[in-house]
Amino acid sequence: MSERTVVAMSGGVDSSVAAALLVEQGHEAIGITMSLAGDGSRCCSIADADDARRVASGLGMRHFIANYGDSFRRVVQEVFADEYLAGRTPIPCVTCNTKFKFEYLIERARVFGASCVASGHYARIDDDPETGLKRLRTAADVSKDQTYFLFELKQEQLSAVLFPLGSMVKSEVRAHARRFGLETADKAESQEICFVPDGDYAAVVERIRPDALPGEGDVVDANGTVLGRHAGIHHFTVGQRRGLGLSTSKPVYVSSIDAENNRVVVGESRDLDATVACVQRVSWVAGGSPDRSIRARVKIRHGDPGVAAALYVCEDDSVRVEFDEPVRAVTPGQAAVFYDGDIVLGGGWIAGRIA
Repeated sequence: MSERTVVAMSGGVDSSVAAALLVEQGHEAIGITMSLAGDGSRCCSIADADDARRVASGLGMRHFIANYGDSFRRVVQEVFADEYLAGRTPIPCVTCNTKFKFEYLIERARVFGASCVASGHYARIDDDPETGLKRLRTAADVSKDQTYFLFELKQEQLSAVLFPLGSMVKSEVRAHARRFGLETADKAESQEICFVPDGDYAAVVERIRPDALPGEGDVVDANGTVLGRHAGIHHFTVGQRRGLGLSTSKPVYVSSIDAENNRVVVGESRDLDATVACVQRVSWVAGGSPDRSIRARVKIRHGDPGVAAALYVCEDDSVRVEFDEPVRAVTPGQAAVFYDGDIVLGGGWIAGRIA
């Protein structure tokens, strides 16, 4: 009997090829398209759902649409707005992956009697030969690797997930799409947050939390000297240079955001450098934190190659990250993900720089 597998189908080329490969391998594949963002989103749209449905039909698959719109607004979009209003810069894609694609969808798969969930993510999963535990590893196509957004996945989830594209480069995926005759073969992809299609984060925050906006405040330097005014802290993120509305003799950047006092703090380029950071709400892929300090390559943003660092687990289970060399713009609210070679050790959320 063929293995029954639920495939997360977004209507893009990657998930379409993942589904086609599984069907070719003999899986009884069931496609599910999650209706999430709405609001003019560039993904989860009606057009994307139609693309997914047509691909599934052409592959002889059953296809369903699962509406998680209310949960997505509460768990992802509202938290996104609250984080900006607290002076942090969130990454909603991590929560979307953890909760919706690899928690809620696994629950839905069990309803269908499926043993696992597959997706078009660029990542790999294998077994640790020494411990037998599941390992999350970076994709063969480093430029497409998505493990930065998957660091919260637990052993239970990794045991129920398939990433058919993990060992491929994008050109191979496109070639498979043409081989299968998929209409999504040449479909463009978006790198933006799905519910912020035009990149205007502040407008999204204002739409979601219109009654919680902080209003105007001061732009100050490190000494507290007022240099100008701002229209709301949700317009800013650490490292930002453009849009400050200041007339200064040298370039200045946002060095921190003081939400309590509704202030944006600016400084020179060198003020963005950090050598030590605090990372909270840490998740370890193996399930438990190391019992000693360890070495790792630490990425503080997607697309960043990472910097070698020493990790020290604190009594409150946060991690003190001591970088071998200064890193630029350590941003509260962003993720810090820990790697040993191509293996993801874990990661957490940046609380701020310490030094």
